[in-house]
Amino acid sequence: MTELTLRATLADRQRLRHLLQEYGVYAGVVVLLLVNIAFTPHFLSTENFRTQAVQVAPIVIVALGMALAIGTEGVDLSVGAVMALATSLLSLYLGYGLVVALLMAALGGVLAGLASGALVAFVGVQPIVATLALMVGGRGLALVLLPQLKDVRNSGMNTLGTGSVLGIPYLVIIAAVLAVLVAFVVRRTTFGRQLLAIGDSRAAAKLAGLPVRRVLVIVYVVSGLLAAVAGILATARLQASDPTSLGTLMELSAITAVVVGGTPLSGGRVRIGGTVAGAVLIQLLTATLIKHDLPPSWTQIAQAVVIVLAVYAARERGKR
Repeated sequence: MTELTLRATLADRQRLRHLLQEYGVYAGVVVLLLVNIAFTPHFLSTENFRTQAVQVAPIVIVALGMALAIGTEGVDLSVGAVMALATSLLSLYLGYGLVVALLMAALGGVLAGLASGALVAFVGVQPIVATLALMVGGRGLALVLLPQLKDVRNSGMNTLGTGSVLGIPYLVIIAAVLAVLVAFVVRRTTFGRQLLAIGDSRAAAKLAGLPVRRVLVIVYVVSGLLAAVAGILATARLQASDPTSLGTLMELSAITAVVVGGTPLSGGRVRIGGTVAGAVLIQLLTATLIKHDLPPSWTQIAQAVVIVLAVYAARERGKR
């Protein structure tokens, strides 16, 4: 009887752990919402929800690309620098027209991702090293192109940053569309299946004849492009280009969102819904601490705790 009881207890613990790993991020979002509803004045206002949604949109977009990279058992530390590079290129080419400026900013992200992907896929450099080099070099290049903050005076950018459809900001709509698109690619396309197979075992994927190098390059190009889009949207929201601070520590927020959302660092799995929820969790946590007048140091400590818990949860998932 004692042995049966012990087995039942262990089974219950495993089920509870599984539920926390699979749905803990959603529970965390609900708890933070309830806490804010109960203790934060004016939290339920339309303006507050709009502000939170607009602020989380760039995190969601960057985290989507990060999820793809982590799904291949890699990582992209250059996303924050790519955001800075995009804002510099946008400001530099805005005099040639908005379309040209947007294309150049997006091209900067694509080229940065192409460089990272080539280093990983063809040279064999570890993803953390390759993207760390781009993280440092990309930020430096952004500052060379635009050494200081510059106001962005363009009606199209103003509309992008402040406009809405049926009360939903353009930034939120773009983030939602990209999330649905990336989820479709991961779940319903051959490329998505190849990506997950590479993350599960790159050696086995090569033996199976999968185009490992091509998939890896595309993953980092997409990650760079999404980071550039996030940089464009952040610039539109702020109505200013600031390569010094734009995208700073964004890579940590994106990694946290991805891992908290259920994508293991060991690769082979990508959860887009969980990634979006993870980004929302980070934004709500930061907003909660700010709204209750806690100093920035407490915000950083709280985020550090979330990162540790996220990595631990990923470690437990990797054991299964």
